[in-house]
Amino acid sequence: MSLENFLIQLLNSVQYGLLLFMLAAGLTLIFGIMGVVNLAHGSFYMVGAYLAWWLSRQLGSLTLAILVGSVLAIVIGLLLERLLFRFFYHRDHLDHVLLTFGLIYIFEESRSLLWGDDVHGVEVPAQLAASIPLTDNLSYPVYRLFMSGVCIVLALGLYFLISRTRLGMKIRAGAFNRDMTEALGINIRRIHAIVFALGVGLATVAGMIAAPVSSVYPNMGSQVLIMCFVVVVIGGIGSVRGALIAALLVGLVDTFGKVLVPALAGMLVYMLMAAVLLWKPEGLFKQ
Repeated sequence: MSLENFLIQLLNSVQYGLLLFMLAAGLTLIFGIMGVVNLAHGSFYMVGAYLAWWLSRQLGSLTLAILVGSVLAIVIGLLLERLLFRFFYHRDHLDHVLLTFGLIYIFEESRSLLWGDDVHGVEVPAQLAASIPLTDNLSYPVYRLFMSGVCIVLALGLYFLISRTRLGMKIRAGAFNRDMTEALGINIRRIHAIVFALGVGLATVAGMIAAPVSSVYPNMGSQVLIMCFVVVVIGGIGSVRGALIAALLVGLVDTFGKVLVPALAGMLVYMLMAAVLLWKPEGLFKQ
């Protein structure tokens, strides 16, 4: 592999890893704080992609579509938490699985009724459609760098929120001991609503910024859901820092595996997960 190809694959792996982090961070927050196993998390990624396609056609701008879609995602998250998930916090994980598995079918049928079953493409904004030349024959798309930049900004914002704000302190307290947090006068229901809306928002934004690269198609949330769970398990359930490290590791293994050992590419990520679990069954980082 030449140096130029290595650099391109490295950039691709980082971009993929950061996108996975946006998805896995919401999933691990929802499970770590609320104790909810959310199998429908990948559906929010799919909804984001379809919103990017539909809103960009209505508004004439992918940037506006992402802004409007982000607000809609937060509203959807708040409504779902208020109307459904709030009643399942103290119930068995099997009930969570049944609820969220049913939501997957609801989202898929709603998507089919609203937008059909065709595959769609989303145009890259004109100002991001250029490529940066690496050599005379190789270049790298500016939009992929933009995706990485958005993910980094959101990751830093999430770190600041969790680690440096009063709300973050309440979120960490609720994750450590929900009953004691509520006994201290903190409205744990409001914390749960904020965390769930944040998780939904991250997954939806990930789908919107990924739409121009991955296309928009039915059931696109299923594959990313599996990878999200792999990231959460490797990083440690409930650990946002672990999700970031694990997402970047998965991005590197998956991207370079497809280039260097394509015959084993489909297995390498799961082999990595098995190796980590044999070494540290709780994942790389505890909550």
